[in-house]
Amino acid sequence: MDRIFPSAQQRTKTPNLRSKAFLFWTTTLFVVVTMLINCTSESASNLATKSAAPGSSRTSDKGKQLGPFIFQIPSGWIETEPSSRMRKAQFTLPRSNDDSEDGELTVFYFGSGQGGSTEANINRWIGQISQPDGSSSRAKAKIISGDVSGFKITQVDVSGTLQASRMPGVPQRPAKTGYRLLGVVLESPEGPWFFKLVGPEKTIERWAASFQKFIESAKSN
Repeated sequence: MDRIFPSAQQRTKTPNLRSKAFLFWTTTLFVVVTMLINCTSESASNLATKSAAPGSSRTSDKGKQLGPFIFQIPSGWIETEPSSRMRKAQFTLPRSNDDSEDGELTVFYFGSGQGGSTEANINRWIGQISQPDGSSSRAKAKIISGDVSGFKITQVDVSGTLQASRMPGVPQRPAKTGYRLLGVVLESPEGPWFFKLVGPEKTIERWAASFQKFIESAKSN
């Protein structure tokens, strides 16, 4: 005789089928969610990587990130907002007691193959300083080449009169006597980074050692 209602054996099988279906969909949902989480994490990681290259600037507990490098900021330096888009970082170095102005460190990066050669920038920096007696600043400038963390650097140290600024779109600056300029070109696979510290001679003398340590602290990120 045909049965309208399932037998006891049939009633026992039905819940088992439902349990298996529930287990299947629960497992599937778990796998899908796990894949979504992994994809999200990977996307966030890729985003962080992109934001760090190649001309980015970021400050964290690990130091100051400038493109592919991490620098340790010396005690006493004051990081300020860059005054132009060309500047990737900017610092004020407080003046010595006898000086009327602070020192200023500016960091530039223009991209791969941009910004001119190392020699051209060294010559340009030297050209910004003249000698009161009319002699050659080039002859008095100290130029040293070396490397930091496997990357080539070229340094220049020159003192004299900081020439007046007449660049269009930039506030005019009168000539200033008794100034010193320390410049560094740090070469990287993504292009050179330029560091220019300028200010009254006594102030720069006060911070010269910490500037050197700052440059030497560069580590590839």
